[in-house]
Amino acid sequence: MELEYKDHMSPILKDGIKNYLIDIDGTITDDVPNEEPERMVTCEPFPDALETINRWYEEGHQICFFTSRTENLKQITIDWLDKHGFKYHSVLCGKPRGGNYHWIDNHLVRATRYKGKFTDLVEKQVTIEVFKED
Repeated sequence: MELEYKDHMSPILKDGIKNYLIDIDGTITDDVPNEEPERMVTCEPFPDALETINRWYEEGHQICFFTSRTENLKQITIDWLDKHGFKYHSVLCGKPRGGNYHWIDNHLVRATRYKGKFTDLVEKQVTIEVFKED
């Protein structure tokens, strides 16, 4: 990963490169709950997700799968991603279950809700919640 360091601050990605944190269940494949790990082995990837994510990887973006699957399911997850040809840099397990996420960070965070199809991202104006400024 190519990073830039400025004045001993946290590193930042080069211009135009994104850190994609991508959910798995219900986003790149069927919505398989942790309680049914046998389905994690047999489910199929969504073709548009595989194609889009691998293109982002080839363009130099960072791909991290961030899943609510528990740590004991990590190897099943990695094996499934590899079997289906996903290109990625890392897998993080333990994302809180239940949705309704509100991410608070000192870095810019953009969120895109998956609604059934992976495509290139487009710009769109929306209303968001932010901290009150003094």
